[in-house]
Amino acid sequence: MKIHAIQTGSVRIKKAQVEGRGHGFGRQLAIFSAQEWTDWLPTYAWAIEHSGGVVVVDTGQGAHLLESRKSLHPYVRWEVNFQIEPDQEIGPQLRALGIGPRDINLVVLTHLHMDHDGGLGHFPDTKILVARGELEAARGWKGMVRGYLPNRWPAWFDPEPFDLDPAPLGPFRLSKRLTPDGDIIAIATPGHTADHISILARADGVAYFIAGDTSYNEDLMLAGKVDGVSADEKISVETLGLIKRFTEDQPTVYLPTHDPLSAHRLTTRSLVGQSGGTP
Repeated sequence: MKIHAIQTGSVRIKKAQVEGRGHGFGRQLAIFSAQEWTDWLPTYAWAIEHSGGVVVVDTGQGAHLLESRKSLHPYVRWEVNFQIEPDQEIGPQLRALGIGPRDINLVVLTHLHMDHDGGLGHFPDTKILVARGELEAARGWKGMVRGYLPNRWPAWFDPEPFDLDPAPLGPFRLSKRLTPDGDIIAIATPGHTADHISILARADGVAYFIAGDTSYNEDLMLAGKVDGVSADEKISVETLGLIKRFTEDQPTVYLPTHDPLSAHRLTTRSLVGQSGGTP
């Protein structure tokens, strides 16, 4: 198995989104009132080469997100900035790795926020999996109110909704094998969105935890600190605790989408607690 970290441009957000300030609805509103921005953070997508082909996890940003300032959605217009060139989208980068459309047998999305599904246009003929609850929450005008942008999905986008099974994996109650041999598994990690999932890829005794936005970096996960987006603080804290327990029980490389150290951890196989913090 080989895992590629594919940086699809960069993003800046409010620091109050990375680490929530306050509690309840006030924590979410703090994103809009806060003035401090993060540095430019990477937006990673992932390609897992294994015996059955290639599984892509999230599709990253698309260059169309540079037009977000024209959006009527208040968050999209004022609370996030993107940097990306067309050749930084996931499609060209996969081709540069020697991975063509016929090599990819599955795309799975941790959730449907625009920096995770922005590269969908490169996969018109690929099977795409989305957690059923996530897909339902993202559709239509209600989805837009919740922070999704279904109007930006390709016209052909018709993913296969899936449900996790009552199959415990370590401390996680729900999981689903995505490959016959069980080396790539989806697990329930609700918090950032209600039906957020993460992907575990296991190789040579190490679990590679492709975490989506369960936290914005490893330190926040270890500290159990909730972001500013999560609707239910209690559920988010529980999920972060489960992830920490998992990493204590078996060697784990933790790979959040926007952690500046994720690609380095992947390359060096740095286990949780060994990466020396974030820049």
